[in-house]
Amino acid sequence: MRLGTSSPLAYDSAENWAKTQTELGCRTVVFPVQSNEPERKIIEYKEAADKAGLSIAEVGIWRNALAQDPDERKKNLDYCVEQLRLADFVGARCCVNVAGAFGPIWDGAYKENFTEEARSKTIKMVREIIDRADVKNTYFTLEPMPWMIPTSPKDYAMLLEEVERDRFAVHMDIINMTNSIERYFRAEEFVDECVDILGDKIRSCHIKDVHLSEKYTTRLEECAPGCGEFPLRYYVSKMSALDKDMPVILEHLSTDEEYYKYMDYLKEILKGI
Repeated sequence: MRLGTSSPLAYDSAENWAKTQTELGCRTVVFPVQSNEPERKIIEYKEAADKAGLSIAEVGIWRNALAQDPDERKKNLDYCVEQLRLADFVGARCCVNVAGAFGPIWDGAYKENFTEEARSKTIKMVREIIDRADVKNTYFTLEPMPWMIPTSPKDYAMLLEEVERDRFAVHMDIINMTNSIERYFRAEEFVDECVDILGDKIRSCHIKDVHLSEKYTTRLEECAPGCGEFPLRYYVSKMSALDKDMPVILEHLSTDEEYYKYMDYLKEILKGI
């Protein structure tokens, strides 16, 4: 298991970036340079990570490749291809995006996200990105979301079969898939289900927590590690058992100070894994 964060933290050079990450206790990173930046800068950050012993867990996309506007959709799809090529170039374990939303908010919750049209377009989109990028050293992945496909390990496994591309793999965000009271209360069983179904297809993981707000009706709220009730040590131990170098990325905090605080918490509760 290699801990990392989604934040580059404050830095002023490639060397300083890598030093800050290692001092925080990171052993893996989310690559902070984009595909549209100069190649010399990309190489500089890749070399800084290598020198510091940091694996590159992910290259992020975070744009809607299913946008309703055709010009926006083409622009975002092209960016997905270039980010996947970047991930291949720097040796990242995966390149990650969400499937996309059928509404104005790029990652929004819409009924249309679950139509046959949405699934068909998602499959076509993933195939096109992988085929155009033609990568050899990395994988394209979709982060599960509470309100767009895939929302469960079985749904993800089905999508892997439907896409039919060797370079399509799994990004694990188990909190995003904790979208029912059954999964919340049976968290260990849900972790086991994810491992049993998706197993060695998992390339990288996010870590955060979830809290049940007991205000009618059911409301599950994402929160920082330790501020909820999810069995984080159990989750990480299962991911690490799949791969001793599995990236576990802390995300969605607001400040550098919060990342330092909750990384310290994770390092304490995950000792020995």
